[in-house]
Amino acid sequence: MPHGPALPQPYSWVDASQLRAVSSLQPVTVHCQEAQLVVIVHRDLFGTGRLIKATDLSLGPAACPYTSLNAAENTVIFEAGLHECGSTLQMTPDFLIYSTSLYYNPSPARNSVIQRTNPAVVPIECHYPRKDNVSSKAIKPTWVPFSSTISAEEQLDFSLRLMNDDWSTERPSSAFQLGDVMHIQADVRTGNHVALRLFVDSCVATLTPDRASSPQYAIIDFNGCLIDGRSDDTSSAFLSLRPRQDSLRFMVDVFRFAGDARDLSYITCHLKVTAVDQAPDPLNKACSFNKASNVWTPVEGTRDICSCCETGLCGVSGGQFSNTRNFMAIGFPHTGDLSVKEADVMVGPLLILATHGLPRNFPEDQREAMKLVTQGI
Repeated sequence: MPHGPALPQPYSWVDASQLRAVSSLQPVTVHCQEAQLVVIVHRDLFGTGRLIKATDLSLGPAACPYTSLNAAENTVIFEAGLHECGSTLQMTPDFLIYSTSLYYNPSPARNSVIQRTNPAVVPIECHYPRKDNVSSKAIKPTWVPFSSTISAEEQLDFSLRLMNDDWSTERPSSAFQLGDVMHIQADVRTGNHVALRLFVDSCVATLTPDRASSPQYAIIDFNGCLIDGRSDDTSSAFLSLRPRQDSLRFMVDVFRFAGDARDLSYITCHLKVTAVDQAPDPLNKACSFNKASNVWTPVEGTRDICSCCETGLCGVSGGQFSNTRNFMAIGFPHTGDLSVKEADVMVGPLLILATHGLPRNFPEDQREAMKLVTQGI
């Protein structure tokens, strides 16, 4: 297996909680290389001694087939470019994160209508440092500048991160159980811009990385109304104090899609900025529903800017995503009107568990959780 550069090292993250850990066997191993990832899957995937069929495995939403087999070691090997097989890219202040999943869909035996194993989905991530290159060759960016006339120090980098409960650091895992609360922080790196204020215009949850897919559930809509908090059984809300004007935090009670066996979901949010001295208005706001007083309240600005959250009539663009799809960093000149600039950013896949550490569709004999974290080579 070819080895990638040693310094600085990207690293991989594999959530193998649906698989059983047996002795020193690693059922799924990932190598994050400069331009591709290599996934090695042991055919004794569940540690039961029963080998799965290689053809029952696929990589990513595009269902890419395996590349090769190692009969001596009973392993199945996938090699794919970082942008292939339907993988997604998330930008954080420190990392480029490429996410995909390994799918196991057991086919029934010939002339049989039964299956002896359950399907499994194993989320996989490759993290690449943004401040360094993984080799002497620079990482080729996958986003396109908004304008070729905009200088590097005028770029805006939008990010969306899962945080731990006290907001001090980024959450190391994207696995949750029902009853948990997601702590989500939106940020924008403003470079040498004039001071900017960040807003979360809308957020939608889906079962696939495609924000337009169905089913979907709106968490934030109508230009900054956190409508999930309007439901009787939730406490979802924006935090009333920002850490900075170019940062915004909100909490969402963990949920899953009813009537669907998939445990993975994605949240895509539309972020935008205005000049910090521009007063919040119905199109640029962050509003939460206060159940105690039965009113919508803004993070900043007067309460009347939130009145449209109840009717949904906050403007012609309310609840609509822009055409920005590839997590591009957008900038604008210092001169002229500081009109709103925006981008779509996604977190996911999120693994939603029915009980702590246990996917809800797995039998008891396969519920020994294992979290595998490997260092990329």
